[in-house]
Amino acid sequence: MQSIRSLLLTVVGIAFTLMVLVFTASLGLALAGIAAVVVVGSAISARLSPKPVRATANRTSGNRTSGRPQREPRIWNDGRGTIIDL
Repeated sequence: MQSIRSLLLTVVGIAFTLMVLVFTASLGLALAGIAAVVVVGSAISARLSPKPVRATANRTSGNRTSGRPQREPRIWNDGRGTIIDL
């Protein structure tokens, strides 16, 4: 009787261990899949984001007050705001 009980508890223990192993592996695989989807989505999003466009201001010829040539101001948007370098 003792050996049958011992054999039964061993089989139940092995079955439980295998069940926990399969559950843990599937959970890890699911988390790895979710992480892969997030990484791929982030890469695609970064690739599709618009590039900063350089803006220029048109200078009129009547705007020159001195004899020196007027320098064109540099205007650009760095993604956080517009920068105007006069």
